[in-house]
Amino acid sequence: MASKLVDKYFRADHLPQIWCQGCGNGIILHDVVKAIDNLKLDVDKTVIVSGIGCSARAAGYLNFQTLHTTHGRAIAFATGIKMARPELTVIVLAGDGDISAIGGNHLIHAARRNIDLTVVVFNNSIYGMTGGQYSPTTPTGDYGTTAPYGNIDRPFDIAALSLGAGATYVAKGDCFHAVQTTKLIQDGIAHKGFSIIDIDDICPTYYGRKNKKGSAVDMMKRQKENMISVEKANQLSEEEKVGKVIIGKLCDKEYPELTAEYQKIIDRVKED
Repeated sequence: MASKLVDKYFRADHLPQIWCQGCGNGIILHDVVKAIDNLKLDVDKTVIVSGIGCSARAAGYLNFQTLHTTHGRAIAFATGIKMARPELTVIVLAGDGDISAIGGNHLIHAARRNIDLTVVVFNNSIYGMTGGQYSPTTPTGDYGTTAPYGNIDRPFDIAALSLGAGATYVAKGDCFHAVQTTKLIQDGIAHKGFSIIDIDDICPTYYGRKNKKGSAVDMMKRQKENMISVEKANQLSEEEKVGKVIIGKLCDKEYPELTAEYQKIIDRVKED
């Protein structure tokens, strides 16, 4: 199945990919492509937009209409595409630093407006491409090249941030539970409105090494042990949930979508 997906959706001349051994980006990219394949989307009517960072390279590997944009601006470019061509399916692939630091305002306002974009966050808790600086999602106390004595900031919860900003579809996934994460992405793409799937990624080269997390296999085992579903979390006490990460669909609701509302204004002006 994987080879069929590569033949169907990837730019063969851009392969093999250049991510580090053990990096979770390949798993997440497979989840994205599998979700697209399950939905039978038209590749000529599907646009993949990325910003800057390790995960942003994913757009270059995919044989869709793609746009590799500047740092933090992937959602801004994606918004322009969707406003101009609302019939297109627009998917943003972004890292945690790209989407929640310099791109943070674009994230919250896209969620607030409920524009029909799907944002897939490759959340590895660090800036991997540029040397291992700590990011807005680096846990307090963890290390990075710019936090040699430990990070003193509180990390963003991107899913909670998006929910608070008005996103109508919010989900949390991880690399280990790939089948479930694929379904979360698939449902997010099918959702009419702003969708975000925050996925716990694996970066053994920078985050893992600097924080003594062991090998990529060790990091995957940790996800297996520490991730719990929304359904299971609802059965546990607050004490039992300490140290656990809740994965699954956190929000799925309806609200007027931006481009559809904008079209109503256009139609009304034409009638006048």
